[in-house]
Amino acid sequence: MATDYGQGYGYDAELGPRESVRRHRLPAGLRAPFEGRSWREFGYVLLSLPISIVLFTYAVTMVSLGAGLLVTFLGIPVLAAGLAGCRAFGALERTRARALLGLEVADPEPLRMNKHGVMPWIGAVLKSGTSWRTLLYAVLHLPWAVFSFVVAVNLWVYGWALLTYPLWFWLFPVYGGQDGLQLYGDETHQIYLDNPFEITVTALVGLLFTLATPWIVRALTMVDRVMVHGLLGPTRLSARVVELESDRGVVVDTAAADLRRIERDLHDGAQARLVALAMDLGLAKEKLAEDPQAAARMVDDAHGEVKTALQELRDLARGIHPAVLTDRGLDAALSAVASRCTVPVQVEVDLRSRPAAAIEGIAYFTVSELLQNISKHARASWAAVDVWRVENRLMLQVVDDGVGGADTSAGSGLAGLAERLDAVDGILVVDSPAGGPTRVTAELPWRTEPAMR
Repeated sequence: MATDYGQGYGYDAELGPRESVRRHRLPAGLRAPFEGRSWREFGYVLLSLPISIVLFTYAVTMVSLGAGLLVTFLGIPVLAAGLAGCRAFGALERTRARALLGLEVADPEPLRMNKHGVMPWIGAVLKSGTSWRTLLYAVLHLPWAVFSFVVAVNLWVYGWALLTYPLWFWLFPVYGGQDGLQLYGDETHQIYLDNPFEITVTALVGLLFTLATPWIVRALTMVDRVMVHGLLGPTRLSARVVELESDRGVVVDTAAADLRRIERDLHDGAQARLVALAMDLGLAKEKLAEDPQAAARMVDDAHGEVKTALQELRDLARGIHPAVLTDRGLDAALSAVASRCTVPVQVEVDLRSRPAAAIEGIAYFTVSELLQNISKHARASWAAVDVWRVENRLMLQVVDDGVGGADTSAGSGLAGLAERLDAVDGILVVDSPAGGPTRVTAELPWRTEPAMR
């Protein structure tokens, strides 16, 4: 259903600036051996072998020593110390992957201790899943590091050696006493790469090896990326717990701010008017016998104050949760909000059913605040509100032709709005170039009300 407020509506806003595509003169296959990324990945493979040997040796030694000493009291502290050392190696590996592979892996959840001291720390280390995942990484990474080191070094060395063979093949007849690089030899036959054709073929084979090696090394490091991300980073469950804890803090802060706003509005608005009304009625009661006409005027003024106080209470109640939203849904509620906007607004709501009341309320207040921003800051001549559903997501979009320049990172009301949406797994995307138009898209999870028993 579409409702048009004002005259004339239409827009053709761009979806966003196009990103410039960086063009290279050489294709990726030819420039790969000379790119910094390829050399960083090769350096990662080279460093993996010594680091994995040290890590494997440390982990196996400490765990074996701790397991052997479990019959005494010293076994548990030694085992905890070994796991703590593995966690330190895990931090080193995350830093190395970030620097050489460009892999951004968040730090895992810290140790959770109810009390300070050695024993709570030992218990926290032993109960932490991160400690045991890091130990698993230490054990699994060594054989893979050996394999990738051997493959990468051989391919890289042989590729460049064969490619540059035309430059150094003269070393064999001058210093080695043979015609060239020996390909085969026995008591009766020897095959040397010594004529121009064989030297050229050797260089071409080396070129193939050189061009293929960076991609093979990149494939090898993909396994390292999976291991670092899966074993040294936070688990999905722990990341979700941290996210929910953060969202809970945002919800609590938002609720406290709303309560303070309601208290302030009541204290400065309706409550002040009701106090003044009580005083006026008291004065009118005293003057009723002496000056009935003055008392009547005071009662008439008090009647006007009552109407004003009632209107303020209605506005306050509408700000908490409008009755039209509960009774008739988003279409009617957003149409009512649009009618109070200072610019013509077209509202289009395409929903066959209603989401949960909490999601519906957040969608309403999101659009309401965006329309208030348009009225106060946008200097727009028209606006549009679209609401629709895509699978299990509720989509909102508010567009205006104002001056633009809106930004969620500037500490404005849009930043608080983005935090509210994030608290319920929502997303707020703002596209507002200088000069406009502004397009704000919000995405909320579609949740239905639980069935009544």
